[in-house]
Amino acid sequence: MSGSSRTSADLDPRRRKILFRAWHRGMRETDLIMGRFADAEIGTLSDVELDEFEQLIEVLDRDLLSWITGEAAVPENYDTAVFRRLKAFHNHSKPIHV
Repeated sequence: MSGSSRTSADLDPRRRKILFRAWHRGMRETDLIMGRFADAEIGTLSDVELDEFEQLIEVLDRDLLSWITGEAAVPENYDTAVFRRLKAFHNHSKPIHV
């Protein structure tokens, strides 16, 4: 089971692939962060935003998690509007698995 709470039936093939990849990264913590964001936002992201999100999907789990938690600085080429939305979407005041 992926954990996704969103159906992909209404999505175009590119968005379906991105949604799947967001939930199947490798590390459960980043699956939950990326997957939940994708569930909520995939239908409204523009083509440029999809490009930025796909770029984030390619980042190593440990690097992405350290950027989201603030343990490491975000490289300039990844510090995009989509990354900032993803980071804001992940609320640090509660566990990601709730």
